[in-house]
Amino acid sequence: MELPKFKYHEDPIASGNIIEADTACACCGKVGGYVYIGPVYAEAELDETLCPWCIADGSAHDRFGASFIDEDGIGDYGNWEAVPDGVVREVAHRTPGFSGWQQERWWTHCGDAGAFVGRVGHKELLAYGPEAISPIQASTGLMDDAWQRQFVALDKNGSPSAYLFRCLKCGAFGGYQDCD
Repeated sequence: MELPKFKYHEDPIASGNIIEADTACACCGKVGGYVYIGPVYAEAELDETLCPWCIADGSAHDRFGASFIDEDGIGDYGNWEAVPDGVVREVAHRTPGFSGWQQERWWTHCGDAGAFVGRVGHKELLAYGPEAISPIQASTGLMDDAWQRQFVALDKNGSPSAYLFRCLKCGAFGGYQDCD
């Protein structure tokens, strides 16, 4: 069965937020071979119980009131560009989220939400190049030697790490770094 495409999450398998599993979905009851393992905000306990199809079509939100990122975090609580309410709803209610060290934020640009590329460290940022490194550096407020120490310490699977997004309209990278 082919996974649904998520406009605002480039590859949820590569980002580690959807994994192969023989779990029956708490929403539709089907075993589709995949399960979402990111954060779920709902009254019901839904950790690692929702299939990607019920996230994509909004069934998980409709049935459980489930959100996958804090709506106010889309646009970094007003620090990044505001986006239309429909975009906020699609990201929060029909897009796999991701786990961060602190409260997750969803980068916005060009009047739209960015597509989540994934959690990245020093090595991954080097592979994406200066266009990806620059916004992560800007998010830290660090310069020169302080930035170099922080940059080398970035670890995709540890702390500190960075969360990388890509603008769907202009292709620019954005995001932020975070630590425990």
